[in-house]
Amino acid sequence: MSQALYRTYRSKSLDEIVGQQHITSILKAAIAAGRIAHAYLLTGPRGVGKTSIARILAHEINQLPYTDDSTHLDIIEIDAASNNGVEDIRDLRDRVQIAPSSATHKIYIIDEVHMLSKQAFNALLKTLEEPPAHVVFILATTDADKLPATIISRVQRYHFRSIPPRVAAAHLRHIADSESILIDDQALMLIAEHGRGSFRDSISLLDQMRSVATADTTITRTMVADSLGLADHQLVTQLIDAYLANDRHEVLQLLAQHQQSGASTAMLVEQLISDIHARLADTPQLLGLLDSLLEVLRSSRPYLKLLTTLTLPLAEPSTAPAAPAKKPAKKTTPIPESLERDAPPPKPVEAETTQSQEAAPADLATPVDCDWKGLIDYTKQHSVALYGVLHKASYRYDGTTLTIYAGNSFNAKRLEDSKHRAKLMEALQTLSMGEATVTITAGKKPPEDSQAAAIIAMMGGGEEVNVS
Repeated sequence: MSQALYRTYRSKSLDEIVGQQHITSILKAAIAAGRIAHAYLLTGPRGVGKTSIARILAHEINQLPYTDDSTHLDIIEIDAASNNGVEDIRDLRDRVQIAPSSATHKIYIIDEVHMLSKQAFNALLKTLEEPPAHVVFILATTDADKLPATIISRVQRYHFRSIPPRVAAAHLRHIADSESILIDDQALMLIAEHGRGSFRDSISLLDQMRSVATADTTITRTMVADSLGLADHQLVTQLIDAYLANDRHEVLQLLAQHQQSGASTAMLVEQLISDIHARLADTPQLLGLLDSLLEVLRSSRPYLKLLTTLTLPLAEPSTAPAAPAKKPAKKTTPIPESLERDAPPPKPVEAETTQSQEAAPADLATPVDCDWKGLIDYTKQHSVALYGVLHKASYRYDGTTLTIYAGNSFNAKRLEDSKHRAKLMEALQTLSMGEATVTITAGKKPPEDSQAAAIIAMMGGGEEVNVS
């Protein structure tokens, strides 16, 4: 049985460690000067070399050669995940008093130390505080936040960094050339990116791809993408471009194409996030979409959440409403102070204006009609919850934008809910209004008549009631 590549190419000395020079340089200098600490804590993400450095450090402190098969009575590895009880640590506390058999130090490597119980930490604390001179502890964990502050304060802490993709790709190239694996640079970069900063994950994926290629076949980016179940890169690019163009029809078609391919929606979202992150410098307007995509990953129904996220209008750089343009001042008759308190103010007497000034504001213009009744009937048959909100709402449609006046903030939030929003877009598609931009507002629909709107504004608000 062949050995896994990540084991074959595991580092054997501090000089061979890749991507963690900020740690290895300090450790090498300390060992050379003979300044050995009584306890070290190695923290950071998985697959970046914590356990490898712990083993190498243990052997170099004792000036012993290190290989994967190295075993030594004075270097003891403990897996805290399976030895996390207080009795295990009490037994360790008793054994540390015994002097090393042949080496200068007895070294205990405790992997995944955050898995120890509270009682076990308490039992370990005294030993860490005042260990025998011949004992060194090397603790390793992926979750340092779970360690008690009393433990952290008694160790030298070294934080490992995630491996940058370019560094990982260069290391993968070294391994591929050593193993005579034919693979192009774009494929290596995709593997490195998918490794998310973990050497072990990246090397394991390269090992997996090695079995796909034949002696004369070069592994390509497409082959790696297919193996990972990634969406086609062109589809990802087209989705972002369609969103920037506010082309909802194209977005819906591309999402349908993705769904038919059977690829993972979560994987598509990850690809969108990665591509948008790379584009932000040139298209900062995608920042809002990037934030929304993070919510998609937390959704219980990611496909529908992604659909509604990509079909919402592209957010403007500023969400603050634009200040209304100043209109020409109108001459009005003054209202006597005595009447102002006891009676409604008289109708203003306007000076002569031009025809353009008499025209109603654009937002109060007579709306273009839409099949609102058809929309209500459709939701009544297909979504009772959505119908319960829409049949009480009002609307305005100018041919491109459908503004729905929910009447209050509670109903507006219900309409903005991803489930209801998706059903609303489905209904509009059925009624051949899929190109419409949908805007939800919590207020009531303003009057169509400009004079009535002016009176309501003067009276401090109100609602137009049809008494016919």
